[in-house]
Amino acid sequence: MSESVIPVTHFLLVGAILFCIGIALIITKRNAIVVLMGIELILNSANLNFVAFNRQYPENVQGQVFALFVIVVAAAEAAVALAIVLKVYQYFGTVNLDEVKDSKKD
Repeated sequence: MSESVIPVTHFLLVGAILFCIGIALIITKRNAIVVLMGIELILNSANLNFVAFNRQYPENVQGQVFALFVIVVAAAEAAVALAIVLKVYQYFGTVNLDEVKDSKKD
C-alpha cells in the first residue's frame, strides 16, 4: 500500500497564509477580541512551520518541543489578554480599540 506524502512546501504555504490572515486581522480590525484572534493565528502558523520542519527531519524533536512551548505561551497569553479585555470593557464600556484610545475616564 503506497502512503501519500504531502510535501513540506504545502505546510509552509498554509503557514504563510495563516500568518498573512493574522497580520491582516491585527492591522484592519479594531475589536480587541479579533486582534487577539489574529495573534493566535500568527502563533499557530509558527507552530505549523515548526512541526513541518520537524516532519522533514524526524530525528530531531526540537520543532515539536518548540511548538509545545508556543502552545503553552499562547494559552497563557489568551487567558491574561481576555482578563485585560474584560477589565477594559468594565472600565470603558467598549472593546473597540479606537474608542478606548480616544476616551479617558475621569
